[in-house]
Amino acid sequence: MFKILLVCALVGLAAAYPGQLDDVNAEVISRSEDIRPDGFNTHLEISNGIKEDRAGDEHGNIRGSFSFDTPEDEPVEISYIADENGYQPTGAVLPTPPPIPVEIQRALEWIAAHPYNGEH
Repeated sequence: MFKILLVCALVGLAAAYPGQLDDVNAEVISRSEDIRPDGFNTHLEISNGIKEDRAGDEHGNIRGSFSFDTPEDEPVEISYIADENGYQPTGAVLPTPPPIPVEIQRALEWIAAHPYNGEH
């Protein structure tokens, strides 16, 4: 029974994403890796449109970008920094937080201007 369910799930997945199966036949167009004591640079380009570039330093900081096309043929580009502040991606497709309401912004500014000194 489990095998039948698994086969049905795989068939359903293949039917839902027909374009994704073409990625199985994708080939590497170009690839380079330069690893040094003071950092690294890598580049990867695949025939299905996926591209990635990364550069890192001896401190573990990494700057990079990657791009691909969605199944609807919309381009997606993401740039990122990964350092002591964590992973910080940027790109037009990423959601952005809503603006802070004026009242909350005023409260935050007041709190910053009047630090708590331990007295009541």
